[in-house]
Formats: sequence, C-alpha cells, structure tokens
Amino acid sequence: MTKKKEIGFNFEQALEDLEELVTSMEEGELSLEESLQAFEKGIKLTRECQAALKNAEQKVQVLINENGDTEELVFDDDDS
Repeated sequence: MTKKKEIGFNFEQALEDLEELVTSMEEGELSLEESLQAFEKGIKLTRECQAALKNAEQKVQVLINENGDTEELVFDDDDS
C-alpha cells in the first residue's frame, strides 16, 4: 500500500496551477471569457487547497495530542 489515499488531488500541483492562472491573468492578455474561466478555476483550486490544509492541520493536532483528542493549538507569531 504505497499509493496515497487522495489520488484525485495533488496539493503541490494545485498550487502550481494557481500560480500559472495568476500569471496569465496578470499579463492581461486573456479575453473576458477566458478571465472568468480562469477565475472560476482559481476559486475551485483555492477551496480544494484550503480543505487539504485544514485536513492536514487536524491530523497534526491529533498526532500531537497524546490522548488522540484534538485541542486548539496557539502558535506564537514572532515577527520581530
């Protein structure tokens, strides 16, 4: 069983696709229809990435907590 569970979704590929969409939209050479299609695809990819990140965060929280219960983790934001 070396295959991943989520065969249909590749997070890294989705991010790469999003970057390509943003670049093509920023260049301003797309028609209105193409821009709308790119925007729609970008929204879909963004939602899928957010869901994958949330799922990964929940798994990490379960692994960190020795009881197996998830607890809210507070991360220190040291921007200084």
